[in-house]
Amino acid sequence: MARRYMTRFSFLMMVVASQLLLAIPAVASTMKVVDLIEERTLSELDTQIPANGRIEIRMAEGAVQEGEFIKEFWIDPDSGQFIANIFTEYGETHRVWGVAVMTVQVPVPSRRIMPEEIVTAADLTMVEMPLQRIGNFAINSADALVGQQVRRMLVAGRPVPRQSVIPPVIVNRGDKVKILLSYGGLQLTAAGRAMADAHAGQEIRVVNLSSNKAISAIATTQGIVEVTQ
Repeated sequence: MARRYMTRFSFLMMVVASQLLLAIPAVASTMKVVDLIEERTLSELDTQIPANGRIEIRMAEGAVQEGEFIKEFWIDPDSGQFIANIFTEYGETHRVWGVAVMTVQVPVPSRRIMPEEIVTAADLTMVEMPLQRIGNFAINSADALVGQQVRRMLVAGRPVPRQSVIPPVIVNRGDKVKILLSYGGLQLTAAGRAMADAHAGQEIRVVNLSSNKAISAIATTQGIVEVTQ
């Protein structure tokens, strides 16, 4: 009799315990606040982040470290400064603030490169820098820099300003050039002299040495310009 009572009692306790477990709400997962901020920042600034860029979150000291989600969020795209209201697992809302630093990999010279030199891949190294420091004035792709001719000296370790390099000059002022004239299926040639410097694809004025007349042509390859009719 006692054994039957204990068995029935144990069964009832198991039922009660299971009901209690079902009544307890599931605990919402928490995340590190820096991860929440990074996720929200990437969403807000998606179109402004370069393909090779990333976000580094720097929060003010003493801020709450974990939370469930962000209730409100404000960020200044130019400075990266942000303010967020974080909802925690305890049902509290904490305000945090800091700065989201957008960094990007950029090519910088590994040595001093002088004017007239052609930039090669061996001359460059990739470094990570804050995008706010680089701005829009610097070249942020090694592919866009390799093969360019230096106009102004490039300093080792510094981003390269766009105006400091140009496409390589293939025709120099005063050089003798070959003038190619294409007319229908015919191609004629003449000797000429360049009146200015030019890179590939650039329009240039040249003097036809046979007629002594100045004409416009397009620099195509080293020492060759082309006139099309």
